[in-house]
Amino acid sequence: MMMKKIISEDQAFSWRFILFVFLILITGTVVAGDSLETDKQVLLNLKSFLEEQNRVNRGWYSEWDAENSTPCLWHGVSCSFDGQRVIGINLSDNNISGEMFNQFSALTELRELDLSRNTIGGAIPDDLNQCCSLVYLNLSHNILEGELVLAGLYSLEKLDLSMNRIRGDVETNFPAICQSLIVANLSTNNFTGNIDKCFDECLNLQYLDLSANKFVGSIWSGFTRLVEYSVSENLVSGTLLGSMFTNNCSLQVLDLSENNFQGQLPGEISNCKNLVVLNIWGNSFTGPIPSEMGMITSLEGLFLGSNRFSNEIPESLLNLTNLAFLDLSKNNFGGEIQEILGRFTQVKFLVLHGNAYTGGITSSGILKLPKISRLELSYNNLSGSLPIEISEMKSLNFLMLAYNQFTGGIPLEYGNLPQLQALDLSFNRLSGSIPPAFGNLSSLLWLMLANNSLTGEIPPEIGDCSSLLWLNLENNQLSGKIPPELAKIGKNATQTFELNRLRNDRIIAGSGECLSMKRWIPADYPPFSFVYTILTRKSCRSIWDRLLKGNGVFPVCASGSTVRTYQISGYLQLCGNRLSGEIPSDIGEMQNFSILHFGFNGFNGTLPASIGQLPLVVLNITQNRFSGEIPVEIGNVKCLQNLDLSYNNFSGIFPTSFNYLNELSKFNISYNPLISGVVPSNGQLATFEKESYLGDPLLDVPDFINNRTTCPQNHIATHKRCTKLAVLLVLVTFVIIRS
Repeated sequence: MMMKKIISEDQAFSWRFILFVFLILITGTVVAGDSLETDKQVLLNLKSFLEEQNRVNRGWYSEWDAENSTPCLWHGVSCSFDGQRVIGINLSDNNISGEMFNQFSALTELRELDLSRNTIGGAIPDDLNQCCSLVYLNLSHNILEGELVLAGLYSLEKLDLSMNRIRGDVETNFPAICQSLIVANLSTNNFTGNIDKCFDECLNLQYLDLSANKFVGSIWSGFTRLVEYSVSENLVSGTLLGSMFTNNCSLQVLDLSENNFQGQLPGEISNCKNLVVLNIWGNSFTGPIPSEMGMITSLEGLFLGSNRFSNEIPESLLNLTNLAFLDLSKNNFGGEIQEILGRFTQVKFLVLHGNAYTGGITSSGILKLPKISRLELSYNNLSGSLPIEISEMKSLNFLMLAYNQFTGGIPLEYGNLPQLQALDLSFNRLSGSIPPAFGNLSSLLWLMLANNSLTGEIPPEIGDCSSLLWLNLENNQLSGKIPPELAKIGKNATQTFELNRLRNDRIIAGSGECLSMKRWIPADYPPFSFVYTILTRKSCRSIWDRLLKGNGVFPVCASGSTVRTYQISGYLQLCGNRLSGEIPSDIGEMQNFSILHFGFNGFNGTLPASIGQLPLVVLNITQNRFSGEIPVEIGNVKCLQNLDLSYNNFSGIFPTSFNYLNELSKFNISYNPLISGVVPSNGQLATFEKESYLGDPLLDVPDFINNRTTCPQNHIATHKRCTKLAVLLVLVTFVIIRS
């Protein structure tokens, strides 16, 4: 009798299993099960779902093999210790787009899910809210939107939703998922509402990042029990009360930057004795800088910029022996640079831009600080000659003196700074020639001398700057030919990048990155314009760090190829000078450059065909005297997005190979009256307006382009309009930077 009962149970189990398989075969759906076999079927469903939405550029999931007996060996899949259940899925950076898979809850033992760094869109499906075993969830760096509904994930310990478009408030999710939560990153989304009570019950929470959202109201009073807390770049307001900073404050990082806090900074902040970084940049704090901060001996980064603190800097801050980064920018400090700053011998990064200093650059003693790596004095009223004493600062990596009123020549001695990586002297009143000694700066990545009154020729010694990738000499009075040696710049920046990768400075970035990069990134040219639009302070730090370590920030492709890589690429900007002669044929060797802007000069002769060998994104040679045929080789630069050949003397047949430049978004060949041929009536060239072809009477343009818009035909009138637009662009850029 007992045997019969056992047989019946076995038969029942068999029938249930057969029915389960039958349902899978018929419906293609998976009912939540409790075995590795059911988990495997869910993963195969996931694979089919992803392959349906991503027909090209598929990730590792496409290699999951149904014939493999165990999914535990599949890339990105992890199983329990006994190998009986799937407990983890990591499909980070797998080129996944489309909506999110909505059957993860069928993996009933799933503990870790990482879908970060893809382009997954739409709302987070309700199904994810049923994954109650999840301990780790990372959906960061996608384009998810909709409101957040994760209240069912009460086992979560680590949550990362950063860099998405999720909206709404967070009160419906917190404190519901607080029981075990240790890390929560909600930064860079569209969250709104108040945050003053949401995290009261998150007793295990140690790291909370709410930055770059639209939160309002008062600050959460319990933040001092965390290790790291950031609410930067929001709309939080009010005052900081001394009572918030209790004796048991455990904070190591506190970032309240770019909000609407006001009033005085309480001295009780010194109760946070383990504080390493304090960032209150970009608020409306007033009154004195509290002297009690000198008791926080662990401080390494102190960001007090863009507030309204009084001019006096407390002597007690000299006790901060670990202080590496001191930011006192944009506090309306005027007159002489405070003498006390010359006694911060421990500081490596001194950021004083955007004040109203008129002197003291030498008398304050800051040029004798022994450890200074970065000195930022841009946007002040400093005048007179550039101090020669700067050449004695052998540890200097970054020197930014832009937007001042310095006059005279650039000291030859500046070529004696062996570790210098960035020199920005743009927007001053400097005259004289570019020192040939700059050729000694083998670590130099950026050389920004734009908008001065420099004269003479470009010294051929600049070609010895093997790391120089970003060279901007715009709007000076430079003359003569481009030296062939210039094609050697940026040949090998590897050593400089490797040095930056090895640096172990905990704090390498601060408030000046956005200002610097808005000068250094030509915002009106794609793809830099995209980078420009996402320059929050946090992204500035990230982009700055990527550039310093040799990582590109946008994709480029080699000539003749459409395969994009994120290799580092630079630019050479020479427009608005008096340069002449022919472009050296060696220019084809500049394989690390994606932007060439030679416009508004007096260049002549033919444009070398070797220019078509470069991985160009932008080529602008407008308003010169180039002649001869346009190199057809330019048609091989498949990632070219901006091509301006206007106002020259090109002749011959218009290259129809340009019609295959599918990335081209800005194109101008106007006022080359000797150009002939036919512009194709379909393809990329047919997408541009009449202005792209004005003043080319021998060029046969399709009628629909001629009738598309009206534009003045007069060459001189158009030239004046272009000049006015150029001036307007400069003014608009100036206003953006100053703000």
